[in-house]
Amino acid sequence: MVRFKNIVILTGAGISAESGVKTFRDNDGLWENHHIEDVATPEAFARDPHLVHNFYNERRAQLRAVKPNPAHKALAKLQQELPGTVSIITQNVDDLHERGGGEDIIHIHGELTQIRCKACAAIHTWQGDCTQSTTCPKCDREAVLRPNIVWFGEMPFFMDTIIDRLASCDLFISVGTSGNVYPAAGFVANVQEMGRAHTIEVNLEPSEGSSQFAELRQGKAGELLPVLVDELLAS
Repeated sequence: MVRFKNIVILTGAGISAESGVKTFRDNDGLWENHHIEDVATPEAFARDPHLVHNFYNERRAQLRAVKPNPAHKALAKLQQELPGTVSIITQNVDDLHERGGGEDIIHIHGELTQIRCKACAAIHTWQGDCTQSTTCPKCDREAVLRPNIVWFGEMPFFMDTIIDRLASCDLFISVGTSGNVYPAAGFVANVQEMGRAHTIEVNLEPSEGSSQFAELRQGKAGELLPVLVDELLAS
């Protein structure tokens, strides 16, 4: 395999599903028995903040019960041992990459373990429950905290940084993504337009955009990524 020095990896729900994290696509558009429009939009939060806070409180509690799998650990190993740069961009809001040893993870859709203040814009690491009566640790106001999650209708985070990383990479790997959630679904096309990077998709089954990848490795990320990472490090 060619020696790559600047790798960008996009991860989606599939990599976390192998750790037992549920996604809303598992149940006909329902996420933990809730309609997306009731728990993952700005309008839902304005309409019923108690419901939305409780939903994400439960998701944080569930997160403590799952562990990183071999796929998360393999990517962390690649970051630590490759004589170059490895950027991990994830669509997932869990912290399994970090707990698996990953560093500087770019969370395009935000993080479950963070709360953002609508009044002072401060972002706080958060492991427990949050309610409308919880005060912001910085400005001490009530009813101003919300999950630091990108809801439907909101702009994804860190897009300028992501575009820069895509423009300079020589290998782009997509892991466990459906290929139909934008802007992430368009990253492979961005890479192709910007340069000569090699592209690999790792997925249980071909994504909607699999034809755009030069190489497809089909199967469980937890089985395939350790092998791929060893190949990259051996080169």
